[in-house]
Amino acid sequence: MAEQARDLVVFITHGIEHELSSVGFTLANGGITSGLKVSVFLVGTGVDLVRKGGVDITQAHPCEPLKSLIQDFIARGGRVWACVLCTKARGYTEADLMDGVVISGASVVHELIKTGAATVSF
Repeated sequence: MAEQARDLVVFITHGIEHELSSVGFTLANGGITSGLKVSVFLVGTGVDLVRKGGVDITQAHPCEPLKSLIQDFIARGGRVWACVLCTKARGYTEADLMDGVVISGASVVHELIKTGAATVSF
């Protein structure tokens, strides 16, 4: 019987102002490559990363451009959730965000943690 993929939740609390946002998405993509089922939960200025046009020219060398990291993550089946309170505070709706990003409360993360998901925060 094939083993079910383990869940990993990556919390990203930084926006384009900090290289940890690139590191977080690099780690998330690596998790998918290693067979994990990875979700990213964006909070605080992290939600600005997925605002349309928000990361078009952002790159923390030697990481890939942040826009490419995010698009690759979503295209490979990664889930991106943007904190409902953080997006509301900025006046963002899902129409303002990159395709594939869902505005959500923390309950989606809680459900994964209750079933044994690993977590890491940037």
